[in-house]
Amino acid sequence: MMMIDEEQQALLKRASEERELIFHRYSLGLDPNNEVDPWENPTYEIYHITDKYGFMHDSRLPDTRDSHEVQRTKIELERDKKWMKMLANWNSHHEKLRKRVFKGIPDRMRWPAWKKLLNVDELMISNRDTYQRMLDLSRKYSTEVRQIDSDVNRQFRDNLAYRERYSVKQVSLFNVLNAYSVYNPELGYCQGMACVAAVLLLYMQEEEAFWALNTLIVDKKYAMHGLFIEGFPKLTRFLEHHDRIMSKIMRKLHQHFIKHNVDAILYSIKWFFVVFVERIPFSLSLRVWDIFLLEGDRVITAMAITILYLHKNELLRLKDMDSIIEYLQVKLHKNFGYNDDYVVEALERVMKKLKDLKLDVPPPAKVNEFPTKPLGEFIEADIEKKIGRRRSEYTDTEKQVINDVILRQEQNAIEVQSNVSYETSECATGDAYSMKTYQSITSLATSPAISSSSLYSNGFIVTNIPISNLSASSHSTTIITSTTETTTSATSFHIVSTAINIANADSTNSTITKWTCNVNDLHDDLQQQQLNGDDTLYQICENNNRDINDDEDVCKQIKHVREAERDIVNVSDHDDEELSVENTRL
Repeated sequence: MMMIDEEQQALLKRASEERELIFHRYSLGLDPNNEVDPWENPTYEIYHITDKYGFMHDSRLPDTRDSHEVQRTKIELERDKKWMKMLANWNSHHEKLRKRVFKGIPDRMRWPAWKKLLNVDELMISNRDTYQRMLDLSRKYSTEVRQIDSDVNRQFRDNLAYRERYSVKQVSLFNVLNAYSVYNPELGYCQGMACVAAVLLLYMQEEEAFWALNTLIVDKKYAMHGLFIEGFPKLTRFLEHHDRIMSKIMRKLHQHFIKHNVDAILYSIKWFFVVFVERIPFSLSLRVWDIFLLEGDRVITAMAITILYLHKNELLRLKDMDSIIEYLQVKLHKNFGYNDDYVVEALERVMKKLKDLKLDVPPPAKVNEFPTKPLGEFIEADIEKKIGRRRSEYTDTEKQVINDVILRQEQNAIEVQSNVSYETSECATGDAYSMKTYQSITSLATSPAISSSSLYSNGFIVTNIPISNLSASSHSTTIITSTTETTTSATSFHIVSTAINIANADSTNSTITKWTCNVNDLHDDLQQQQLNGDDTLYQICENNNRDINDDEDVCKQIKHVREAERDIVNVSDHDDEELSVENTRL
């Protein structure tokens, strides 16, 4: 026991010395006597290669401004005057404020506007000296110093404010993160917090950024505590809601992602954790931040859908997981393909449409997404955390996160399987698909409760599924899905017909009704008539005089079955119609 105590004392002493050394380097800042490794301060040019936000670019920016940029500057100066007047008479609920925020807060006005939106000045007044006290405590007791130091050295190194090691902004970022790890010991520190604080520090002073970060973490309007706390409960909740939206209004892309094993967690971490910073152009991410600070976290889910919708066609052309992830994580940051105003207009329409569909807000948060312990009360860490000893295995919370991801993948696969025949589905047999998800699909396809049989009929897969397993009805449903790709802008076109067992016979013995038709004719009908819902199938039946085995009641009964199970009967991919607002397509 004595040997263990001596070992712990030695480790505690080493951790304390390391913490003091790191703090000392940040205290010295840009002092020439400070030790900086050569690789930490690479040589770089300043002139002609930085944008107005301070970010450097590989190629030189134009030496002269074109007429459009000159005009934009004049407009922004006029908007500065309007914002100064509005800030002097601040009303956070005024409709004019919302309209101007969606137009974009002028860059020079972001400092006072963001402070107003995050209630920074009031917090500083009511918590006088708290920040300095937390910073002093962190120098003695913070257990996150080593990780924070590493992350500060990575954050925004292509921006002039953070480029030089131990620069003013690097020191401020280091101080804010350490102070907050002591102020909110239940949360401590998570890597995503560095990016959030770094963005705030581009427009705020050190203590202002501390209280702004606190508002983003603990205020229920933003509630980022649930994103950063161990287990990431809010991330799990938002991913599930994201999948739900995709399955409802972007089915084709949702199925495409599942086919190539692209789980939302692979591309949306930076979207949800840091509000799209480093995944879209910085100027656009600032516009999203403006709206996020005004509207709250519902903006995040809407912007995620907006990105996928605007780039849907390109994503559908990518045929493997690596290229899809690279497109979403790398290419869009370099070249988004749309100007910022266009994207924000699309975002506003998506937000309105999701609200109309009652999909704009995820399910309510659980208790573990909010702090349960008082803030600002110092709690000394245990010896293991002080030493910084790594755990040898996952905690129960971490294991639950892994299980949640696997379960969500399986649920997505099952949902897609309800619309696609298993035997011929590429998404069920793709090499990249996880074995666990593959087994869940196999179980679904062979289950006695949802027995299925498939056959080809003139380019269609005809699958018979007892509707009794989906609703109270005892009718059977025949799903007819096109296997032919059209040459139109849509990658594929699906027509689903329904056959009703009028005699209410045993659904497991009912015969499969064949409906032979030409996919191109049906596609033309939809394009020309722009039909949807129940009338689509019925009018297609009448207009094309299809052979339906002389069963005149089939088309008449479609409405009944659609009401019984709307998710099974899918006329076509209604992405455009679902996301359009007042007949205005994105």
